[in-house]
Amino acid sequence: MKEQAISRPDDSPRSCPPTEALHSAEVFDGEPGCISQARALADRFLARLVSEWTAVLGTHTRNDLMLAVSELVTNAERYSHGPYLLELEGTAERISVTVYDSSSALPVFYSPDPSRLGGHGMEIVVALCDRLTAERVPVGKRIRAEFILTG
Repeated sequence: MKEQAISRPDDSPRSCPPTEALHSAEVFDGEPGCISQARALADRFLARLVSEWTAVLGTHTRNDLMLAVSELVTNAERYSHGPYLLELEGTAERISVTVYDSSSALPVFYSPDPSRLGGHGMEIVVALCDRLTAERVPVGKRIRAEFILTG
C-alpha cells in the first residue's frame, strides 16, 4: 500500500499545543554575569512557551517566575562553590524551575522575620511558587519550584 501525505488545507500554524513539555537547560560556572545569563535563559524560555504552547502568562506570573529563577541561582552560586544547572520545563498549565548544584546541604527555611538580615531567598521562593521541593541527589541537591498557570 502506498503511503499518502495528508496536510492541512492551508499552511496555517498548528492550532493545538505540542504534546511534550517544552524544556530548556544550561550549566553555569558561577562566574560574574551568570545570574543575568540565567534570567535571560528563563526569559527566552517563557517567550517560547507563550508562542509554542500558547501559554497565558500575566505580568505578575512572569515576574514571579523571573524572581524565583534569580533567587534559586543566586543561592546555588553562593552556597555550592561549583557549577550548577538551571532546568526549565513547561506546558500551558504549569512551569517548573529546577536548580541542581554540587552542595548536598539542603536549604534552611526560616520563618518570616523582617528584622533578619539575609536568609530571605527561600522564603521568597516559597511565597511565589505553588510547590517547592528540595532533595539530595548524587551530584548534590535538586531544588524545584513549580508554578501552576491559571490563565
